[in-house]
Amino acid sequence: MALINPKKREVQVKIVYYGPGRGGKTTNLEYINEKFRSRIKSEMVTVKTYNDRTLFFDFLPFDIGMIKGYTIKVQFYTVPGQVKYNATRKLVLRGVDGIVFVADSMTLRQEMNIRSLENLAENLVSFNKNIETIPLVMQYNKRDLETEGIPVLPVEVMQKDLNTSLKAPYYTASAVNGENVAVTMKRIISMTVMSIREKLELGGNE
Repeated sequence: MALINPKKREVQVKIVYYGPGRGGKTTNLEYINEKFRSRIKSEMVTVKTYNDRTLFFDFLPFDIGMIKGYTIKVQFYTVPGQVKYNATRKLVLRGVDGIVFVADSMTLRQEMNIRSLENLAENLVSFNKNIETIPLVMQYNKRDLETEGIPVLPVEVMQKDLNTSLKAPYYTASAVNGENVAVTMKRIISMTVMSIREKLELGGNE
């Protein structure tokens, strides 16, 4: 559940970008950090691991309203995608309120996407969270590679692989070009805030 800070009259919402290594999670957050600079309320912190990175920063969302009179602050995180950093991925997921799953559209990354989604489901269970019910947006990234002659998976195949049972909202994207990065971000913020409001109205944390 989101952290509620009575002193600052602030609700802290945690959104994590998850997915396979080098799929575009970091590029998403770097684009957001640059494009919406006036909304960023902290420096972007980078924790480097070999060939991978974890990023996080605070963000004040667009006209999203308030929750029970409290202002909303979003904390964006990425996780390292490589298998060997699962302990770090699990740690970053602690207290998560919403997730963007960034899948790599390259054909040769098909199996890695599937494994990463399975890993996300497993790690959520350890925090008594369910991938079927947590606010989740799918992003099929790197669609621009098709114009460079690099084989990419048809969206229908990615939907079948990753989204058949979840039926989460999804966007095709190019994080490098910024295509649908902001749309993805706004959708997950909206879904997550709505979910938190509903929980509080049902008698959650005050």
